Amino acid sequence: MFVINKEANTITALDRKTFSDLGFKERAHLQEWIAKNPDCLGERLLIIQKEFNGFPDTYERLDLLALDKSGNLVVIENKLDDSGRDVTWQALKYASYCSTLTKEDIRGIYQSYLDAQGAGQQAVEKLTEFFEDAEYNDLLLNQRMTQRIMLVAANFRKEVTSTVLWLMNFKIQLQCFKVTPYGLGEDIFLTLDQIIPTKDAQDYQISMANKAQEEIHSEEEVKNRHRVRLEFWAALLKEIKGKSPLFQNSNPTKDHWLVAGGTNIAGLSYQFVVTMTYAAVLFNIGRSSTEENKILFDALQQHNGAIGASFAGPLNWERLSDKKSSRLSFALTGVNYFNKDEWPKIIGFLVENINKLEVATKPYLPELKKLLSNTDTEGPEILS
Repeated sequence: MFVINKEANTITALDRKTFSDLGFKERAHLQEWIAKNPDCLGERLLIIQKEFNGFPDTYERLDLLALDKSGNLVVIENKLDDSGRDVTWQALKYASYCSTLTKEDIRGIYQSYLDAQGAGQQAVEKLTEFFEDAEYNDLLLNQRMTQRIMLVAANFRKEVTSTVLWLMNFKIQLQCFKVTPYGLGEDIFLTLDQIIPTKDAQDYQISMANKAQEEIHSEEEVKNRHRVRLEFWAALLKEIKGKSPLFQNSNPTKDHWLVAGGTNIAGLSYQFVVTMTYAAVLFNIGRSSTEENKILFDALQQHNGAIGASFAGPLNWERLSDKKSSRLSFALTGVNYFNKDEWPKIIGFLVENINKLEVATKPYLPELKKLLSNTDTEGPEILS
């Protein structure tokens, strides 16, 4: 830091000092400076307690407790010339303790602080004033996991900054402020700069933390879905054992569908499908050629009356003209395989109706196979 001499058009370096050399103390000085002027931390804060130790079953005390303009509690921990190794852990403990404080707890804590000041002020009035004359009954304070942490020190050890940056990936609201005293003759100056996250990068780092958490959440959701599907298919395959010629050699899968052969025609298969809203049995026509699939579907649909009568249910004929494959399906809606209480109903439906679907379509498989082996005089040869 430099002082500008406008007359001489020069700059003079200020002497960087330490708080210890200047005789300043953590509680008597640094803490008081922030308590009397919390705006030095870059935003409007309301200090509601100093040296707060109102935690059950512990004698620990935090330096300053504040509220921000969003009603979040802010734990402010001050260190002088060195942050120490354990300040992050210390502040996290305090934030966890504060997470249980209710609005009435906060009012009481603040009232105790005001009483100690001896000004005869009322916490409710001061709170409504800070929150721009909002009604006290309408205030939402310390909601869910919104507690914030501010660390203030002249120097931060690498183990502290590394931990802070890592914790920010988990959407924990942490800020580090570097406070530095300077001297020029008898005058003493102070700078207080936010170094983590830097002001310019704060929005970016918060966005990246949100993205990281969203990705973690998505990955966990996918893993959970895979685990549930593996368990569900294992239960279904155990139930269908010996009750159908289909799926007897199948294994559980993490996919939301399970495919069996049983047609002796490449690309034609019986399938199970489960989602979070329905379960279905399918006869799928999914050869590599879209043209072949539509020809086979049209040939099978010519027997829809007989197939429907055999199946004894409202089969859904899906030609899917804009897609490669075609299929017949029958679904049970309003069920969710994530709910294990519904597994007996879903599995019973799938086992019963895959057998019915196989019985209804099997008589026409030789016709489809023959169609694949013949040459169509009006188009290309269809080969299996």
